[in-house]
Amino acid sequence: MKIISTVSDLSLFLKTNAKGQSLGFVPTMGALHSGHISLIEKALEQNDLVLCSIFVNPTQFNNSDDLEQYPDRIQEDLKALEKAGCHAVFTPTTAEIYPKDYATKKYDFGLLDKVMEGENRPGHFEGVAGVVSRLFDIVKPQKAYFGEKDFQQLAIIKSMVKQEQLKLEIVACPILREADGLAMSSRNLLLQPKSRIAAARIYKRLLQVKKLAPKQSVAQVKAWVERAFEEDNELNLEYFEIVSQSDLQASSSWSEHKEHIACIACYAGSIRLIDNLFLEIN
Repeated sequence: MKIISTVSDLSLFLKTNAKGQSLGFVPTMGALHSGHISLIEKALEQNDLVLCSIFVNPTQFNNSDDLEQYPDRIQEDLKALEKAGCHAVFTPTTAEIYPKDYATKKYDFGLLDKVMEGENRPGHFEGVAGVVSRLFDIVKPQKAYFGEKDFQQLAIIKSMVKQEQLKLEIVACPILREADGLAMSSRNLLLQPKSRIAAARIYKRLLQVKKLAPKQSVAQVKAWVERAFEEDNELNLEYFEIVSQSDLQASSSWSEHKEHIACIACYAGSIRLIDNLFLEIN
C-alpha cells in the first residue's frame, strides 16, 4: 500500500498507476471503523485501483472544540487499510488541500442545506462541499463511496457533482451498526461508558418509529420520539425529522412523499451523534 502526502506525489502516482484503470475513491477523516472498511471493500469489488484519503477538514467544523476532540488514529487507520487491501492512501496537510492561491467554489444547494444538519451546524455543508470538490479535482476518480449514515451530506455531494457536471458516480453504502444497533461512527470512540450504553437507544427508537409509522400520523410519531428523549436523562435530542428521501423537505403526512427517512441528531454526554432509518409506508 502506497502512502502519499502531497498533491504532486499523488498526481504522479495516479498518472503512473491509474492509466486505463478504473479508480475508486473513499474520502475519510480517519478514525476508521468497520463502516469505512466496508466502503473500501465495495470500492475494491467495483474498481481496479482504490484510493482512500485521510484528512480532518477544518472548514466543516462550526465548533472548534468538536474539531479538537476529533480522534486521531492514523497508525491504526493505515494498518486497517492495508489489511483491507486498499492500494493507496492520501494523507495531506491542510496546506496541501488549501494552498494560499486556492479559491473555494460556491454552490447553490437550494433547500438541501437549510434543514437538519444545515440548520444546526452553520457553514458545515459549505466546508463539506469545498473539501470534497477539492479532493475530486485532485483524484479525478470514476466512482466515490460514501456511507448513508450521513444521508444529508450524501444529498449535498450528489448535488455538487451535478452542478459541476462531473463524470463521476457517487456510490451510497448502507449504515453498518454495532451489535446493539448503534450506528458505527468515529465519534463512538469518544463516548464515556455510561453514554455508550445510552447511545444504543437511538437506533431502538428509530426501529419503534418504523413500527409506529403505518399506524400513526407523522405528528404523532414525532411527538412520541420527543417524549421518549424528554424522559431520557442520558440522551439530549437536538432534532428529529421525518423528511422526503428525494429533497429532504419535512413530511407532514405519509401520503405527501413516496419515500420517507427518519433523521435524528442527539447528544450522548458531550458527544453529538446522528442516525437515520428509511421508512416504508404501504
